[in-house]
Amino acid sequence: MSEFREPSPVNSVPPLILAIALLIMGVEVVFQMGNRGLLGGPDAIGWRLEAIRDYAFSNRGLAWMLETGEVRFDFAKRLVTYPFLHSTLMQALFAAVMTLALGKFVGERMAHWAVFVLFFASAAGAAVIYGLVLPEGPGLIGAFPGVYGLIGGFTYLIWLQLGQLGENQTRAFSLIGFLMGIQLIFGVMYGSDSRWLADVMGFAIGFLLSFLLVPGGFRNIHDKLRQR
Repeated sequence: MSEFREPSPVNSVPPLILAIALLIMGVEVVFQMGNRGLLGGPDAIGWRLEAIRDYAFSNRGLAWMLETGEVRFDFAKRLVTYPFLHSTLMQALFAAVMTLALGKFVGERMAHWAVFVLFFASAAGAAVIYGLVLPEGPGLIGAFPGVYGLIGGFTYLIWLQLGQLGENQTRAFSLIGFLMGIQLIFGVMYGSDSRWLADVMGFAIGFLLSFLLVPGGFRNIHDKLRQR
């Protein structure tokens, strides 16, 4: 008789989302090893700053492309590279864990490629809007705009489910409300900057994009409107 084994929770995580989380932590591990002298020699201490200089999203870079009408790969690539850079180990770890948890949940209702698109479209779109609103603002690093895009997908799925059950759909926004409240509290206590805007935009893009990515999403909305 073969031994019964419960399926590993990792198996249900979309492979592309798993790859994103591993890359987030892989980059951070390299930085940590460099800081501790375990890799790269004395110059490795500056690897994080060099990576931020070369791969963080640049508001001024976006403004330059818009002003000149010229697309430079050096600036454009930053829309998809900035999510893999973080300022601390804890920030990277938290981002990777949230990516896995939310990616697993959303991946149960969306195609795996759609979850991948949701993450990167939210991250890139949020950076563009942030750069347009604040062309002179500080640049962006960190996976959180993409993570908030997954939260947008999560919220849409809960919103859809509550609608199908005939319950109050505003409850679906409890998570984003809680997270924004936490950000507000930390902002008051420790100071904040304008980069929270990218998180909010990531959520909005993720929520709206889910109408396209969730199977039957538009049909459900159309049916609901017809009923009204």
